[in-house]
Amino acid sequence: MNKIITLILCLCCVFTTAWADDAPTLNPSDANIVGHILDKKTGEHLSFINVFLKGTTIGTSTDATGHYYLKNLPEGKYTLVMKTLGFKTIEKPVTLKKGKTLEVNFDAEEDLVALDGVVVSANRNETTRRLAPSLVNVLDSKTFETTHATSLADGLNFQPGVRVENNCQNCGFQQVRINGLEGPYTQILVDSRPIFSALTGVYGLEQIPANMIERVEIMRGGGSALFGSSAIAGTINIITKEPLRNSAQIAHSLTMIGGDRPDNNTTINASLVTDDHKAGIYMFGQNRYRGAYDHDGDGFTELGKLNARTLGFRSYLKTSTYSKLTFEYHNINEYRRGGNLLDLPPHEADIAEQTEHNINGGGLKFDLFSKDYKHRLNVYTSAQHTQRSSYYGADKNPNAYGSTTDMTFVGGAQYSYEWDKCLFMPAEFTGGAEYNYDDLQDKMLGYHRTIEQTVHIGSVFLQNEWKNEKWSFLVGARMDKHNLIDHAIFSPRANVRFNPISDVNLRMSYSSGFRAPQAFDEDLHITAVGGDVAIIQISPDLKEENSQSVSLSADFYRRFGPVQTNFLVEGFYTDLRNVFILEEIGRDNDNNLLMERRNGKGARVMGINLEAKAVYSWMQIQAGATIQRSRYKEPESWSENKNLEPQKKMFRSPDVYGYFTSSFTPVKRFTASLTGTYTGSMLVQHLAGYIPEDREEKTKDFFDLNVKVAYDFPLYQSVTLQVNAGVQNIFNSYQDDFDKYEKRDAGYIYGPGIPRSYFIGCKISY
Repeated sequence: MNKIITLILCLCCVFTTAWADDAPTLNPSDANIVGHILDKKTGEHLSFINVFLKGTTIGTSTDATGHYYLKNLPEGKYTLVMKTLGFKTIEKPVTLKKGKTLEVNFDAEEDLVALDGVVVSANRNETTRRLAPSLVNVLDSKTFETTHATSLADGLNFQPGVRVENNCQNCGFQQVRINGLEGPYTQILVDSRPIFSALTGVYGLEQIPANMIERVEIMRGGGSALFGSSAIAGTINIITKEPLRNSAQIAHSLTMIGGDRPDNNTTINASLVTDDHKAGIYMFGQNRYRGAYDHDGDGFTELGKLNARTLGFRSYLKTSTYSKLTFEYHNINEYRRGGNLLDLPPHEADIAEQTEHNINGGGLKFDLFSKDYKHRLNVYTSAQHTQRSSYYGADKNPNAYGSTTDMTFVGGAQYSYEWDKCLFMPAEFTGGAEYNYDDLQDKMLGYHRTIEQTVHIGSVFLQNEWKNEKWSFLVGARMDKHNLIDHAIFSPRANVRFNPISDVNLRMSYSSGFRAPQAFDEDLHITAVGGDVAIIQISPDLKEENSQSVSLSADFYRRFGPVQTNFLVEGFYTDLRNVFILEEIGRDNDNNLLMERRNGKGARVMGINLEAKAVYSWMQIQAGATIQRSRYKEPESWSENKNLEPQKKMFRSPDVYGYFTSSFTPVKRFTASLTGTYTGSMLVQHLAGYIPEDREEKTKDFFDLNVKVAYDFPLYQSVTLQVNAGVQNIFNSYQDDFDKYEKRDAGYIYGPGIPRSYFIGCKISY
């Protein structure tokens, strides 16, 4: 692996040297630009707005007074860009000459529905959401703050088609479903890199703290050939925060779960940027402690104890006017324990699930582009190492201790070229290659069970997008060679976008994908919880699971006087073939349960996503709903209970679910928000133990309503103190039929993640 990283860095140096002749001199030119930015509506100066020369790494932001200064700029003709979240992007042509200073001012107009918001998940290059070939929804840091989200998992519910669910009373395992499909069908990326493995995907949603996230981009369906073929349900791309200016923030919140169990969360952020904005670093940290919560008083947790610490940073170095090096690192240390008798060693409890994670991850990225911005090269590498100690057991089992080590690596390069005209209209070509490596070792020595799984995936991808203001046609494909599959897999993708007018976007998308066989996943954990240890083996006839997906969407933007609105309608259909299923085939000589992964007949998922936004100067309202149908092609048996007929309906997949968020600022410095989620009735498996035999339960529907108020107190110049408080799950819409005691089915959990809870917090920002 070190050889691969060294090779990538050497390539960066070679390309830097090759393009060095095109780069302008870094000697002082005394060609400068000064100016200010005003709010077009109020006339007030706007602080910390980004200003940069398009196609270069040169940029800055306005200071606390709304002014900016760019000095010693290269001579020539450029485009000066003002861009920031919540305002329309403005571009102005400038001609820079040695020894001359230009004054360029901007009047910024609000764009709170993000018509011109920047996204990267459509093609790994920045483009506006309105012109993106695939539909991309964005969760920004404001949404995480409005919903009092402490981690990635807390905020993901507030997007159409997306639902986060808790799957275990003991360990608190969470998974995200997009368009009705389970977690393994969604590809989770960090800064566009797939470093979430089968192991880290189990608890990863709760391990990513909200304060390291700039925004989350969600692309439902396959969409782009640039991302992995496992993006069947969709892609969640976590964009981490980048240093833009000198700043600092420290915050603390206390949530009383159910009114009596504490969840303490402390975060600290700091950003340092050099005066010339050629280097910067953003540092973040989180410390969280959550006490165990027992809802029904039986002595067994519904929410386990959690103690987590995260530290990390993201930095950049602008190596020239047309090149940039970015580095990111994070360490996550987490302890969680659920079950009963939490103060005793886990093997002395009736049920215990205990994990200790130590995760180190990071990435290195080099961006290089030509002076005319037609050529762009991106070389990247990311890695994550996970060390986990665990106990999954029942009945005071001394043999249920385990240890897991996982190493994930991805490296690759992507090249893009902009055609002035390719055949019939302007186009952008993108091609590249990527290598993924994952080495996992999972051991439970007391049961003589060892899983060793090494995955190598070599991929190449190509796509070309013809585009103008009205049309875009994207055709692409990727070829993946997986070492557990004896043949290469070809996955085509295609998208069409049509804008009959600038504020109406019509899109159609087709994608295919696949899931490769793997021995380790959450099925193994669920089986171990019941006190039975399972060994999973792969059928010799196992084929890869594959999918075909189609989506149609219409995205409307309309302004009614001072009110900006956005309406979205999206239909989706996914056909799954050779789906993976686990079947019990007996026991081995050590009495371990033998499970074999085989291919099932398949499934179909279809539905409609709806979303609406309305923004006025002092209020913002957003709501979404999903109406879907998830069915197996043939009825599947899941229980030996003869009274249960084979079932075609997918479990834990409600036909209707949705969300809403609202934020109100009636007076300056005061903000009130009201948010909520709705989960319709669904079919849930209920395993025997506490109950005499397996059952299928039809759950009630849930409406989870939350409120938060906040007030900002100016302390000194740019220093602000915010005090906030609120209530989560106001109506206490929470599951009321949990299993009890040591024979319970810990997977029989559904509905909102926490009962009625109260929180208070404060934040100091500079």
